[in-house]
Amino acid sequence: MPNLYFCQPHAQNQGMLRAVISLSDCKRLVGTGVARYVGEQFPAVGGAADPSKDFAVLGFSPAEAQDEWRPGYYCFEADLMELNAQLLTLAR
Repeated sequence: MPNLYFCQPHAQNQGMLRAVISLSDCKRLVGTGVARYVGEQFPAVGGAADPSKDFAVLGFSPAEAQDEWRPGYYCFEADLMELNAQLLTLAR
């Protein structure tokens, strides 16, 4: 199952594992936003385009990747408090 990380550049947070989620939940959490593929290395938080903005990262192992999800990491902009509230509504 894919991993979801929260990244907070202003707090020098290099990415905290927040949840392990299903593929269908990945689509739901990204919503209408865009998850940008950044490769097979975890993105450098210090290299964020806007260091004042929090963002989330989805990580997929080769065994988990399928359909539109390739192995590696995807970044997407998110209000982490709102994203956390969405996580609490997911089926367990």
